[in-house]
Amino acid sequence: MSILIDSKQGKDVSVSCFGEVLWDCFANDKRLGGAPLNMCVRINSLGIKADMISAVGNDELGTELLGEIKNKGVSCEYIGVNNDKKTSTVQVTLDKSGSASYEIVADTAWDNIELTDSLIEKVKASDVFVFGSLIGRSEASLATLNQLVDVANFKVFDVNLRAPHYTLDTLVDLMNKADFIKLNDEELYEIAKAMGCKFHSLEQNLAFIAEQTNTEYLCVTKGSHGALLTIKGENYYNSGYLISVVDTVGAGDSFLGSLIYQLCSSDCAQHAVDFACAVGAMVAESAGATPTLTHEQINEFMSPA
Repeated sequence: MSILIDSKQGKDVSVSCFGEVLWDCFANDKRLGGAPLNMCVRINSLGIKADMISAVGNDELGTELLGEIKNKGVSCEYIGVNNDKKTSTVQVTLDKSGSASYEIVADTAWDNIELTDSLIEKVKASDVFVFGSLIGRSEASLATLNQLVDVANFKVFDVNLRAPHYTLDTLVDLMNKADFIKLNDEELYEIAKAMGCKFHSLEQNLAFIAEQTNTEYLCVTKGSHGALLTIKGENYYNSGYLISVVDTVGAGDSFLGSLIYQLCSSDCAQHAVDFACAVGAMVAESAGATPTLTHEQINEFMSPA
């Protein structure tokens, strides 16, 4: 028995992740990227089957991307190949502290994910359906997302505000459809204020979002200061782990992937948020969004011998 799934063991749970797959392009190299893909890789690596729903272009970058996704242990069965749109690339710039900014090319293959019967059946059969906010920037993929959300069992919304690729109306609509909302603290304050929140504390803002969207599962990350997980009005805190940041790319994605894994495998919410914060910290002190991390390494990080 777990917090999210009553009837299955963790290894029997299935997750579908919907959204962008792309190349994160740095000054000297490129790496696998896209928030839902980073989550998908992490969930698979921890021991729950997760599939990626997306699209690449019919080009050299797309072929290379599919090969790298398979190398990470993720199936490409539900990743379409678009003959008319290019594989997505994102220019990533890191500042002196390792924090990233992104320049995201518009109208790529993942902006045009086509709805198919197989995608509908896949999402219907999945215990958890994860999607992010960036996918909502295009009408085509947003239309596909809305139809998949309608048939999904448990819906996790990962808020990733990348200006100018979002609107408040779309964010609120997706939050209203979600069963679980994950944001960082800056995103929480920005959205809550735009929705009319008058409160000042993080807890009050999160409770406001929960009430406005009728959502019982929420999580807000606080960078180096950990995270707050709220489940049916109960709060669970982690205060963070002391690390030397290399880059923050993908840290929040691995955090959420690890949190989903624990909530589908364990009945302890406190352990779930502690574990997820540990994985997020370990990713931030590594280069790239999807470093290989074993359960043994994570446990040793949390409780050094």
